[in-house]
Amino acid sequence: MSSSRLNLKKKKIRSYFLSVDKKDKKEEEVESLEYIQMKLPVSDITPEFEESLTKKVKSNILRAKIREASEEDLPSVKYLYDRSWLTSNTPFRPIERETLKSIWEYPETIILIAKVYGSDAGFAILDCEGENQEIGVIAGMGIIPRFQRKGLGTVIGMAAWTYFKNKGVQELRCEVFTGNTVSYQFIKSIGFKEFDKKTYKREDFFSES
Repeated sequence: MSSSRLNLKKKKIRSYFLSVDKKDKKEEEVESLEYIQMKLPVSDITPEFEESLTKKVKSNILRAKIREASEEDLPSVKYLYDRSWLTSNTPFRPIERETLKSIWEYPETIILIAKVYGSDAGFAILDCEGENQEIGVIAGMGIIPRFQRKGLGTVIGMAAWTYFKNKGVQELRCEVFTGNTVSYQFIKSIGFKEFDKKTYKREDFFSES
């Protein structure tokens, strides 16, 4: 992928996972937002640590089933996104189906969906970056309120790790809004460490080019 297309893809994903509604009266107050950059080198994932997370997933009472989203699943992903972000402490605006479709269509990007008790309950958007696709990025993750804080995040996280492991990535990365302490603590609990902070400007959220 060319650098220009890669930058466009990043901006398109960022504009929905790191932004606020343009119609929100608070938009004028948002000049910049700070996000914590977190990473987990694959070399730090020991067999013992992986086994401990696997046991948590197997013992989770929700018995979630994970699948890769198809185009027909995009309305469900949109619902999951809108529902989960409304209850988070992260800046938010509703996602449009066409924009979600354009993200889904990128060959390096997949969307995982977790189904619980017959209904879709959570999702994760995974991406690969780097010259050799050696960096696995969790671009976005969300769980609807009913299933939050019940271990579903760990289940989805392990599914993401399995995907990246099969891709042969060398490092996992994600970022979390500084005000979202719940997500930060969860990401930290599964081994990620803070390595930087990045401030996004208004143009990063709202520019289309």
